[in-house]
Amino acid sequence: MTSHLDKAGMHPRQRHYSIHLLTEEGDSQSMKLQHSLGGLEGLGPVDFQKKVFVEQWEKRIFGIHTAMMGLSSHLKEALPQYAIEQVPTAFKDIWTWADLRRGAEAMNPFDYFKLRYYEKWLGGISGFFVEKGYISQEELDEKTKFYLKEGNVDPTPLPHKEAPAIDDQVIKYLELGDSPKRDADTQPKFAVGDAVIVKDMPAAEHTRLPGHLRGKPGIVDLVYDGCYAYFPGPSDGLGAPQPSYSVRFDPKDIWGDTLAEPGSTFYADLFELYLDAA
Repeated sequence: MTSHLDKAGMHPRQRHYSIHLLTEEGDSQSMKLQHSLGGLEGLGPVDFQKKVFVEQWEKRIFGIHTAMMGLSSHLKEALPQYAIEQVPTAFKDIWTWADLRRGAEAMNPFDYFKLRYYEKWLGGISGFFVEKGYISQEELDEKTKFYLKEGNVDPTPLPHKEAPAIDDQVIKYLELGDSPKRDADTQPKFAVGDAVIVKDMPAAEHTRLPGHLRGKPGIVDLVYDGCYAYFPGPSDGLGAPQPSYSVRFDPKDIWGDTLAEPGSTFYADLFELYLDAA
């Protein structure tokens, strides 16, 4: 197993590492370390912090992300459809979970695994604002230096401007959301009981395929009703509405006889894109 450094398109200061996996047939596939959810060794002690917001600024970054989601330009075509073009906001871009996750997953993996949840959010959102021109890299660097020196205290009050229409849109989004379920004529390729193999997809900026399931055999346990789209934005091919499944795995096929917990079963919800017939 070898590693290499590869550029991520998200932000000039962010990079991602991939690990190359040599299959039994000799074909080489790769995945980002951040996508391997089956456990990695050598990362130090596990943080069992249970507080949702460890520091006060984490509440603010959660609010910023929520506002960006509620004002995203893609919502005019979402379900339910929002009259987003009538909202007087300066935010004119698409911002979805895919964009947030792309930013976080573009981090150096050794930073990614040691940082807290909202620290990853901060990196992804900051990079997005620089990429789209809302702030400059110099402005971000200046503020970063200030807070590293002075701590979480800024004598300059935050700007405040009444914007009821923006507030109403964000609140409406929180109440109604953005449903991924779509009406589509596509019929499921697999049925309950079918044997499947998880594809070994090429590495991408963002994926919904847990890395530790690549190439693993499983059994379809449930076919979900309807078809589900994925948020517009960067991914490994997701987007169009498609069936999805709950797939049952034998932990021994994932972790081997030694590490698998006896008598246990592992389930994962997977889009049809990620499955082949066994």
